[in-house]
Amino acid sequence: MKLSLFLHMERVSADDAQDQLYDEMMELCEIADKGGLHAIWTGEHHGMNFTIAPNPFINLVDIASRTQNVRLGTGTIIAPFTHPIRLAGEAAMTDLITKGRLDLGIARGAYSYEYERLMPGMDAWEAGQRMRELVPAVKALWKGDYEHKGEFWNFPSTTSSPQPKQQPHPPIWVAARDPNSHEFAVKNGCNVQCTPLHQGEEEITRLITTFKDACREYAPDQPLKIMLLQHGFIAEDEADAQQAAVELNRFYNYFGAWFKNERPVEQGLIKPLTEEEIAANTYYSVEGMRKNLAIGNPDQVIARLKNYEAMGYDEYALWLDSGMTFERKKASLERFIQYVAPAFH
Repeated sequence: MKLSLFLHMERVSADDAQDQLYDEMMELCEIADKGGLHAIWTGEHHGMNFTIAPNPFINLVDIASRTQNVRLGTGTIIAPFTHPIRLAGEAAMTDLITKGRLDLGIARGAYSYEYERLMPGMDAWEAGQRMRELVPAVKALWKGDYEHKGEFWNFPSTTSSPQPKQQPHPPIWVAARDPNSHEFAVKNGCNVQCTPLHQGEEEITRLITTFKDACREYAPDQPLKIMLLQHGFIAEDEADAQQAAVELNRFYNYFGAWFKNERPVEQGLIKPLTEEEIAANTYYSVEGMRKNLAIGNPDQVIARLKNYEAMGYDEYALWLDSGMTFERKKASLERFIQYVAPAFH
């Protein structure tokens, strides 16, 4: 199983200097590359300091200039926010600039906060249908001379300009949870990204089982891969691990607040949660974070990841967004590289 890094630039306070946050993100990427991790993934989000990522291609091109070996992945492009011709061209240009290191992850998106602002009136169902129309259109545009007549887009014969360096095209990944999304990905020759969030082994097992079932039923021409994206923290000791569980519980409370889209937002920052509100939210808990996420000393994390490897996951991406200080993120990543990664070489 390959080990990778997933991160965004995240801003938890208006006092945080944005240029410093970006420099810190790039330093983490450089550490991941020098440490021999397989890939760096970063996504797309809009109007949210929680995850600052308006165009992942810009970030990946910059990361490419600072690194040598890592694959560079979009985790993920939000399908309904882009036209097929634009996405095909921007992805191909990124693949050229990065000398064939691009992996293109695509999703329907998750936040109604973003839907309201970029595609008013669109719901999750329509977003999923747009993704299902977008993916084969992009692949056809890379092949060239493609005319599209669909439900959401129509255009005359067009060829992506430029065309990607990787042939026939960069690997495509689809973010999938429900069986229909797994089936769509497999039918279209796409790898699958899975994000169980704070949920535990039952959900992680369900996701890999769904993927394997789809591969058996639809028999793809080429072997496909499945990646698990999960929060983790490689700790010095149990007290350090417990602190990480507290921090990640706070992160998920904010994640849930953004997802529900009911709380006031000012200058891209959600109205702060009180300690009482966090304690009262029983959907998330410190105990659940400690149990379900890859939090622990190196041996504990290795054992957990070896279990994922045995299940059949091809790649594990350590999700570093957490609201933690840069110093704590860096320390965890360095321990991940020094102590965990050698067990998977």
